[in-house]
Amino acid sequence: MSGGEAPGRTGSLTVRAGAATDVGRVRDHNEDSLLADRRVFAVADGMGGHAAGEVASNIAVQTLAELAHVPRLRRQDLVEGLTLANRRILESVRRHPEQAGMGTTVTGVAVVDESGSEHWAVFNLGDSRVYRFADDRLSLLTVDHSEVQHLVDAGLITPQEALRHPLRNVVTRSLGLDTMPEVDVELRVPEPGERFVVCSDGLNGELSDDELAELLRRHDDPDAAAAALVQAAVDVGGRDNVSVVVVDVQP
Repeated sequence: MSGGEAPGRTGSLTVRAGAATDVGRVRDHNEDSLLADRRVFAVADGMGGHAAGEVASNIAVQTLAELAHVPRLRRQDLVEGLTLANRRILESVRRHPEQAGMGTTVTGVAVVDESGSEHWAVFNLGDSRVYRFADDRLSLLTVDHSEVQHLVDAGLITPQEALRHPLRNVVTRSLGLDTMPEVDVELRVPEPGERFVVCSDGLNGELSDDELAELLRRHDDPDAAAAALVQAAVDVGGRDNVSVVVVDVQP
């Protein structure tokens, strides 16, 4: 397991972040990449292309890292950054044909300027997730872009059945496509004391919402919380890579 903590101030917001990742018990290498850098916090879950998933996910987070120190980062900057990441992934495939088929999910939160004030931008492509923990309640902020989510939305399967469905790993939006998909972006007014959990599906595929919430209650420190969440997912199965970034808005 690896991790790290990134405290800092961005404008009027003071945030602390912790991060951890683990290959799990089944996979032979880790295709996840993560970012926790001042104002941009993200997880990317790579896939496909002769074990080149980690190449795609790394391109995604490195491109987002270029935005972390942009003054007055805007919502549109995030979308343009992800569009650039998509181009870079496709360019890498053109240079290295053995990477054909690689792609990555990407999700996270970023501090952006909206009408002169700071907001959180929650962004997502794929089935990695962003949760919010506040007032002792855990809520999911992103919508999975996946085949099983379509089936759940249509009432054809239950959320519990989706966890074991044969199409559970098929995403409908990601980076690495010839046509850049629409990025979900939601703006939120920051609230002191709130906590965000950004994760690959290796976390929520192993732990229930109640289990996630209980671990977040036990660990006030974001680095300890991230490490505990990852370890718990590995302990109960670890069938996929597990990556978590925990972001706290300081009171």
